[in-house]
Amino acid sequence: MHRYHQSRDLGADRLFELTQQTAFHEAGHATAIYLGNQLRGLPPVYFSIEVKRSEKNAMPLQAKVIGGHLIQSLPVAMLDSLSDLSVAEKHSYQCAYEADVINLLAGPLAEARYVSIRDDEVLNLNLLNPQALGDYYGGQADMEKAYQYLEYFIADAEQRENKMLDLFTQAWMFVSHRKSWVCILNLANYILESDQDVISCEEVSDIFERCMNL
Repeated sequence: MHRYHQSRDLGADRLFELTQQTAFHEAGHATAIYLGNQLRGLPPVYFSIEVKRSEKNAMPLQAKVIGGHLIQSLPVAMLDSLSDLSVAEKHSYQCAYEADVINLLAGPLAEARYVSIRDDEVLNLNLLNPQALGDYYGGQADMEKAYQYLEYFIADAEQRENKMLDLFTQAWMFVSHRKSWVCILNLANYILESDQDVISCEEVSDIFERCMNL
């Protein structure tokens, strides 16, 4: 996720808020990649979380999930090449790209849910849309990447938007599920409390294993 702020523009309270939001945002991505893919019966994929902290907390925490995509790169001629695939291969590609999009959406949606809980505000699908994730919840880069996936796989603009709304709903349902949220909460706290520059996939797995046993 990308946020643009000058340190002089941010007071201590706002710095704290953005640091918390960043942790929940990346925890949302990581939880969807690990747990969401598992629930869909998809193969595990390696990822890590890179964390950067400024000296004397002069700037908000910076964190980013590295890796974690089932489709690592999107060839320019993907739409043309799909016509040569078998029905089973096309289904596998569809499952993979839909999961990747859901996992991208889960980050800003987790941040949105955290903010609503923090501010004691009601949040539901009627109050959210994909554009809001980019405008208010640090999801601009996530949304650009999500739409890039859909443009490669779905030629028709209306069908793309319908698919986005469907995947948006699935991502929201995942983030809102009790077990998912417990994992997001615990991982966000780990990101905030850890002094590591890189949190490995194995560490995330251990955190989730403990969550599942609660």
